[in-house]
Amino acid sequence: MRLRNVPRAGEIIENSPLVVKTPEEYRGRWEEAFSRKAPLHIEIGMGKGRFIVEMARRHPEINYIGIEMQTSVLFRAVEKLQQEEPVSNLLFLCITAEKLEGVFAPGEVDQIYLNFSDPWPKDRHHKRRLTSREHLALYEKFLASEGCVEFKTDNEGLFRFSLEEAPAAGWELTFVSENLHEDPRMGENVMTEYEEKFSSKGQPIFKMVARRKA
Repeated sequence: MRLRNVPRAGEIIENSPLVVKTPEEYRGRWEEAFSRKAPLHIEIGMGKGRFIVEMARRHPEINYIGIEMQTSVLFRAVEKLQQEEPVSNLLFLCITAEKLEGVFAPGEVDQIYLNFSDPWPKDRHHKRRLTSREHLALYEKFLASEGCVEFKTDNEGLFRFSLEEAPAAGWELTFVSENLHEDPRMGENVMTEYEEKFSSKGQPIFKMVARRKA
């Protein structure tokens, strides 16, 4: 789906202190950007930011970074948060996933969230899926030894693909649910905009948690 260009998005992002403009300068020292040392969790493809903002509010003991490559989407999260109560443990980046190795040092990220990622349905685009073995290999370059990836989707095809890719890439599946909202193991669950929309229509939400093998 083509996203509509929003002329003021670039200006809002450029002027916001919530968005780190040169993230590569903090590689290996993100505690300086937050002015404290704490576990670091990131969401890749954060959309309008509902999930990552709520997580940051619930867990002030963790540093969060929301990553979104589309300025026309990111600016909505920035604009909304600037009108609300400040969240000191949250920053945003406007970059693609492929640039993450240059932004985070080995072992620097403790957890990765992937929520309702683009399914890239055509077979020839499988490497672009954020749960592909190629992307999992990328995450290994900066994820902590005990770090994990939490993935949620409404797309069953993408979910099945992900369940195959993780073990093939040498990752261990620690949690698998084919209907998260009916699963007694669900635990804490912060819903995204898409999740609320799809689940309200009775669509099952799929979840997978994968951990790097030692």
